[in-house]
Amino acid sequence: MMLQVSNWTGFYANGGIGYEFWEADTTTANPVTGACVVCTTQNQGGNGWLGEIGLGYDAQISDKIVLGAFVDYDFSSVRGTIGDQFNQVSGKTDNDSTWFVGARAGWLMTPQVLNYYNVGYTRAHFGGANMGPTGTGGGPAGFATSNYDGNGWFVGGGLEVAVSGGWFWRSEVRYARYSKQTLSDTNGVGAQLDNITFEPVVQTATSEIVYKFNWGQ
Repeated sequence: MMLQVSNWTGFYANGGIGYEFWEADTTTANPVTGACVVCTTQNQGGNGWLGEIGLGYDAQISDKIVLGAFVDYDFSSVRGTIGDQFNQVSGKTDNDSTWFVGARAGWLMTPQVLNYYNVGYTRAHFGGANMGPTGTGGGPAGFATSNYDGNGWFVGGGLEVAVSGGWFWRSEVRYARYSKQTLSDTNGVGAQLDNITFEPVVQTATSEIVYKFNWGQ
């Protein structure tokens, strides 16, 4: 049974699970001249599960409007493919952590149900990839790319429902776009052979439990 909520103002903690899809446009360039050696954009990506924890604060400023600010952290192992098309090698890179800092605004459809949208800053980490030959007749083994740490922005939205006491349930989707960065592609003895441009876009869907500490005040 849902509980009548008269005030959404207060600090809260959230935690839950979700699923992620990411994709990245890549090209391959000469590390000395910067000129592309594979100029056609390659679209690569991956998908997998994630966990999310966070803290936030909401202020109900009228009987219908709620404003808030929050910080979230995603821990994950969302693996996907990255490749050097010129040397015909590819490998797996892993989006293993992401930070979000943002603001949200919501409309109370009923006293118990909040429809909201959010926007803010995000930072993601992708691990370096150990790469080997791509298919039959591919290039040599022993190639590797550097890590990627990218800054970006996100937008999202969802529903939050009062369940019982200070407990709420939240369902949300987000879209995040990160900066383009050049990753070094080295061979087995550490010589830099190519640069790979990497510009990821990430989409997530999460389901979470929220506890509001002073919900009844």
